[in-house]
Amino acid sequence: MRKLALAAFFLAVALAAPAPGQDLRATVEAWVEANRRPLVEELVEAVSIPSVAADSANIRRKAEFLARALERRGFAAELLETDGNPLVFAERAPEDPVRTLLLYFHYDGQPVDPARWRQEDPFQPLLRDGRLADGANALDFAAARDLPPDHRIYARSVADDTAPILALLGAVEALDAAGVGLSSRIKVVLDGEEEAGSPSLVPAIARYRDRFAADAMLILDGPLHQSGRPTVSFGARGILTLELVVFGPRAPLHSGHYGNWAPNPAVRLAQLIASMKDADGRVTIPGFYDGIEFTAADREALEAVPDDLPAMMRSLGFAAADRVGDSLQEAIQFPSLNVRGLQSAWVGAEARTIVPATATAALDVRLVAETPAETMYARVRDFIASQGWHLVERDPTDAERAEHSRIARLTRSAGTNAFRTPLDHPVAARVVEALGEVWGELPVRKRTSGGTVPISPFVEALGVPALMVPTVNHDNNQHSPNENLRLGHFYDSIVTIAAILTM
Repeated sequence: MRKLALAAFFLAVALAAPAPGQDLRATVEAWVEANRRPLVEELVEAVSIPSVAADSANIRRKAEFLARALERRGFAAELLETDGNPLVFAERAPEDPVRTLLLYFHYDGQPVDPARWRQEDPFQPLLRDGRLADGANALDFAAARDLPPDHRIYARSVADDTAPILALLGAVEALDAAGVGLSSRIKVVLDGEEEAGSPSLVPAIARYRDRFAADAMLILDGPLHQSGRPTVSFGARGILTLELVVFGPRAPLHSGHYGNWAPNPAVRLAQLIASMKDADGRVTIPGFYDGIEFTAADREALEAVPDDLPAMMRSLGFAAADRVGDSLQEAIQFPSLNVRGLQSAWVGAEARTIVPATATAALDVRLVAETPAETMYARVRDFIASQGWHLVERDPTDAERAEHSRIARLTRSAGTNAFRTPLDHPVAARVVEALGEVWGELPVRKRTSGGTVPISPFVEALGVPALMVPTVNHDNNQHSPNENLRLGHFYDSIVTIAAILTM
């Protein structure tokens, strides 16, 4: 009942739209309106620095650029050296902070394939007067005057995740200009390897733990809900990637001479994968969904997310969904088993009349808080073995081929576990309340987001509650060619972050 009452309170707060929150919004929006060009110019300058994690020289340039930008807003900033790319760490505090918040962003972007972009260089930002998919025109940024909300910047890392960093800078500057103080001690950590799995982040805790101490962690990454409403995610799914190779004859064989006699690994792999799911898309591996339970408050939160499922299915081009849950939001509270790629022999113009020698499936298992990577790997491995497969860790030997009729190799990644903060955690409640106050409506509360942020080991090591506060447009082409940021979302994100800084 307490959780239901808490949700009712949040709704009342949002609908009432208290004057202080609305005053803050009006103050920050007025400042943003007057400073659109310098805000966007600094964003363009930041994303013009190539930011792929493997490009260590340019990554360091971007880290230094952002550290200087934080210093100009009154932060004490430094680069924390790691075994890989540096972390940018910054801190600023009022005289009597009510709490300490650790704000996490990443300043690297995904690698690029320039040939698939509709501009010469993905790291040379291009301004358009709308969505490229709608035929938007390219504009001369230097000559553009108003930079209205529907204009977009196209560049790698602009939405994922540079814009939220620059929005933080804008929020602090707007509050300083208005004489509005911070309520919390703010610590900022910028990760330069998130898109590469953050391999240096957790090892850095042993060296810098005291700097990261906080009451809560906010991860400012990812897109808002499709409705455009302010959004808070209380967790993120983890991921375990697997490669499954099924072995047939030692070399490809003529399908006329040996078909119907030599076992076909492509067929056997298809049969094995098919045995892992039923007709409704539910995983049949024993124990795969063990431990997943929902309270009444959990179900209330899931049902309150305003997904238009029929419209989403029409947009995405399918008529019926898998039935792992009763909705998209319920479905992503469960672990999933996904076939992300299949390969065997040749197809198309290169197809040959052969029995293939091998067949390979690339799989991913999305994890939730109740299903850690080690447990799920064991369940998948044990299921394959139970179907009569002899598992090897390298190509089979002649002796193994002679002894076993079904041979497969299963390899795995280290895996990233999920994290999830309780819906009624006090800091989470205050974040939701602050966003409700400033925007005049209850934020979309997502119990778990579908994507994976490779930061759960960091969250676990620090032992703090963590929330995701996404801010960019949902159609930003994250990780894909033609990544983009709608400027209206950038402007609004400055208001959202200002609300958090003063809550």
